[in-house]
Amino acid sequence: MGAVKPMPRTTTDSEVVTSEEVLTKRPWNVVVWNDPVTPMSVVVVIFRKIFGYSNNKCTQLMMAVHHEGRAIVWSGARERAESYCVKLQVAGLQATIEHAD
Repeated sequence: MGAVKPMPRTTTDSEVVTSEEVLTKRPWNVVVWNDPVTPMSVVVVIFRKIFGYSNNKCTQLMMAVHHEGRAIVWSGARERAESYCVKLQVAGLQATIEHAD
């Protein structure tokens, strides 16, 4: 019987580089802008219809739009923000989306 040869050790010269990159999705804000045409009571009704907010919250948002010139009315995923923005525009309001800070 002959001597048992050890199995050759296989190695790879290529280096495996793994990078774990966690991207946090920044939310998108839906912004409603003040306009001199739409009555404030109509803005409240539109907010209630589109977002389902309470009358009190809708009134607070409408007052923010009126006094500050704009208000963030919703924040979240981009697709949903775009959908809300279009609904607000179809209802006659000036609305845009922007990245949240």
